[in-house]
Amino acid sequence: MIGLHWLLRMRQWAQHPPPARVVYGVLAIIALCAALYGIELIWGWPAALTPNGGGLRRGVTGM
Repeated sequence: MIGLHWLLRMRQWAQHPPPARVVYGVLAIIALCAALYGIELIWGWPAALTPNGGGLRRGVTGM
């Protein structure tokens, strides 16, 4: 069941919707995430962004 707080929040958004600029900004971010997801599905994750070992490497010199 949906809480009373969320029902009041939806009512407020219906009566006073956010500005178009905010809506377009959120849609642009969602589109960017979808594009990155699609690129990853087609070409895969780049090897340069995959960590080697995962975590802190202690005692490594020459960095």
